[in-house]
Amino acid sequence: MMKKEELNLTQEWDKTFPKSDKVVHSKVTFVNHFGITLAADMYVPKTKAGKLPAIAVAGPFGACKEQASGLYAQTMAERGFLTIAFDPSFTGESGGFPRAMHSPDINVEDFQAAVDFLSCHDHVDSERIGIIGICGWGGMALQTACIDTRIKATVISTMYDMTRVAGNGYFDEADNKAARKAAREAVNQQRIADYENGTYALAGGVVDPLPEDAPFFVKDYYDYYKTSRGYHARSLNSNGGWAVQAGTSLANTRLFTYAGEIDSAVLMIHGEKAHSCYMSRDAFKLLNGNNKELMIVPGAVHTDLYDGGGKDAIPFDKIETFMTTWLK
Repeated sequence: MMKKEELNLTQEWDKTFPKSDKVVHSKVTFVNHFGITLAADMYVPKTKAGKLPAIAVAGPFGACKEQASGLYAQTMAERGFLTIAFDPSFTGESGGFPRAMHSPDINVEDFQAAVDFLSCHDHVDSERIGIIGICGWGGMALQTACIDTRIKATVISTMYDMTRVAGNGYFDEADNKAARKAAREAVNQQRIADYENGTYALAGGVVDPLPEDAPFFVKDYYDYYKTSRGYHARSLNSNGGWAVQAGTSLANTRLFTYAGEIDSAVLMIHGEKAHSCYMSRDAFKLLNGNNKELMIVPGAVHTDLYDGGGKDAIPFDKIETFMTTWLK
């Protein structure tokens, strides 16, 4: 039987974005099929009644629900959807031990467990459920759409394919046998050290202090995760980062094998100037059907689609129209 873990949930508003007076906010929990209890913020529009279309939101990879995913969830609730933004297993306020771990299989299951929860909620129309994935969780969202036929619409924002980065390096610059072997040797040595020490070493979040010669995408991450714009105490990227040895499963996996078989609707959104845009462009080529769209936001960089970047870069009108069209 599913048994919920008793989680210590913060009741105060500690988000990186202002609280809306157009929605009702509450904390909820649910269990995935690995027995891990997940924590989520639920947002319900005040002006809607009856069975509502619903959306589960997660991401970015290494963030927490008090950051970008919560902003997306609250904004979509203002537009008439019942939404949840959840912390993945082993992170944030969610359960799971050891901490700061990730796995493509478990992360996809986290999304599916969110769909389980929404499907059984009294105020949700179970035939109108969508998901939104941001950054690395955009890749996990697309992977979930490959397997979960209950999902009628998927929105993917500023996507990272974390398995591609883990196996090939940024911009595919380490896409060779020698580089992959060196990476495997390093993480396997870390496993020995972790076992001997009885702890899991962390990789470190976004570099701090920021080197003057850091590439732009590192500066972009710093500007979000390490400043008042997006810093949060429970965010891995804002602090100590993931466990080093967690990367093993990503490096040994490839997402999107069955992406061409996704029948449901998919909207992929990416910034024109984002260093990561090549990943959405390539993944979109795998999709089939006239219910698939790729939207490139002019001038936007990667983190502009986390919180708007101070210039309203997130196309919420488009997301609302897309979800309204396909969640019917």
